[in-house]
Amino acid sequence: MILLLSIFLPIIFFYFLHKTRKTTKSNLPPGPPRLPLIGNLHQLATAGDLHFYLWRLSKKYKSPIIHMKLGSRPLIVVSSPKLAKEVLQTQDLAFCRRPKSTCMQKLTYQYSDITFSPCNDYWREMRKITSIHLLSSKKVQSFRPIREHEISLMTAKISKSASSHEVVNLSEMATALSSSLICRIAFGKRYYDHGSEMRRFKKLLEEFVAITLTFFVSDYIPALGWVDKLVGSMKRLERIFENHDSFYQELIDEHLDPRRAKKKEEEEDILDTLIKLKEDKSDVPFDLNWNSIKALLMNVFLAGAETTATSTIWVMTALIKAPDVMKKLQLEIRNSIGKKGKVDEDDLPKLSYLRAVIMESFRLYPSIPLLVPRETIKKSILDGYEIQPKTIVYVNAWAISRDPEYWENPDEFIPERFLNTNIDLKGKDFGLTPFGSGRRICPGMVMGLVNVELIVANLLYSVDWELPLGIRAEDVDTASMPGLAVAKKNALLLVPYKYRIV
Repeated sequence: MILLLSIFLPIIFFYFLHKTRKTTKSNLPPGPPRLPLIGNLHQLATAGDLHFYLWRLSKKYKSPIIHMKLGSRPLIVVSSPKLAKEVLQTQDLAFCRRPKSTCMQKLTYQYSDITFSPCNDYWREMRKITSIHLLSSKKVQSFRPIREHEISLMTAKISKSASSHEVVNLSEMATALSSSLICRIAFGKRYYDHGSEMRRFKKLLEEFVAITLTFFVSDYIPALGWVDKLVGSMKRLERIFENHDSFYQELIDEHLDPRRAKKKEEEEDILDTLIKLKEDKSDVPFDLNWNSIKALLMNVFLAGAETTATSTIWVMTALIKAPDVMKKLQLEIRNSIGKKGKVDEDDLPKLSYLRAVIMESFRLYPSIPLLVPRETIKKSILDGYEIQPKTIVYVNAWAISRDPEYWENPDEFIPERFLNTNIDLKGKDFGLTPFGSGRRICPGMVMGLVNVELIVANLLYSVDWELPLGIRAEDVDTASMPGLAVAKKNALLLVPYKYRIV
C-alpha cells in the first residue's frame, strides 16, 4: 500500500499541476490519448504483442506514423516502407542515436558496445573493428568447419529420432545448436548439451532477456527513479551484470593463460582476435580496453545465440503450416545435393528457392519485429510532422512487411514472390528490413544468414517432417513471447521420418 501511494500520489499531484498549465498545440502525428505524467506507459505495459498493438493503433488512426508518450519521453512509431526509408536512410543521421536506458547502460559497460553506443567517433571505430576483423566475409568463412560440424551433430541426433519416429522438440534443439555455434565461434569452447557449463550459459541468456524486459521507472519518469531501488530492480540488475561480467572475465583469463595452445590465424575465435587487437595497437586508433571487449562479447553472445535459433524455428513453423512449400523446397535441395549426404556451404548459392523461403519467413515472422529503437538527435520533419530532438523512434518492421500497399496478399506465405526479383536483405528494400538498414544495420547479417540457410537446408535434406498425431497444420500457433528477439511462444514439436536417398 505504501508503495502504491508513493507512486500514485505524485501522479495525482502532477495531474492537477498539468490541468492548470496552458499548453500549446504542436504539429504532432495522431495517437491515443495519454494520462498525465505516465503518458501511454499503461497501454504499452498491457499490450501483449507490442508490434501487433502498435499496428492496430496505426490502423485505428489511419496513419503510418503515430505519436505517444512514455512518461516524459516522446515516442513515434512508423509503419510504412516510405517512412522507414526516411528514418533508416534519407534522414539516417538525424535518427541514428540509441535511446538511453538504465538496463543497457549497465550491461553494455556504459555503452561501450556497438549496438547501443552513441553514433560517435568511438562507435565508428568499433564498427570498423567488427566489420573488418570480427564479422567480415573472410572471417565468417573461417568459421565454416565449426558450422558444418555442429550441424552434422544435430542431424545425427535427428536421424536417430527418425528411426523410432520420436517427437522432436525442434525449438529446444535449435537453441542448443545456436548456443554451441556461438560459443565455439566467439569463445573457442564447446559446451555439451546437458553439462553444467551449458546450463550456466542458458541461465545467462534467460537472465539477460528477463532484465531487458524489466520496467525501470527512471527511464521514463526520472523524478520517481528511486522506485527502481525500492522494488529491487537495481539490485537485480547489478546481480545479473556481475554474473555476465564474471563469465566474460573467465573467458578472457582462459585465453590469456600462457599454457593455452596458440591457434593459427584462420582458426582464431572472436575473442582471440579482440585480444590480438588490444595487444597490437597499430590496427586500432584508440585504447581498446577490457570493458570494450566485454561489451562486444555481449553483443556477439546474445545476438548470435538468440536470433539464429529464433529465425530457424520461424522458418520451420512457416514450412510445416505450408506442406506444399516444404515439399517443393525439399525437392530442390535433394535434386541439387543428390547422394552427397549433407548440404554444405558451397551448395547454398544453387538453392534459390531456399533463399526465397527464408526471405518470406523473415517477412511474415521477423525475429525483431520492432527494430532496435532509435532516438532523434535534432529537430526534423517526417511526413509533414515536426519531430523534436530526443524522441524515441520505433520502426515497426512487422507492420511494414504486411503492408497491403507494398505486398500483394501480405498475410499469405508465398516464397515465389522473391524469385526473379532484385529484393534482398541488405537494407535497401524498406518493405523487408530484418537486419535493419543505414549506418545501424546489423553487422552480423552475413553470419546470421548463412547460419539459418545451412541449418534449414540440412533439416530438410535427410528427413521428412510431420506433425504429431492429431495435430493439424492449422493448429500450429504463431504466438510469440517478448524479448529482444521475439521467439515462438510454444515449442515446435515435430516428428522426423527418415528419407531414403535414391
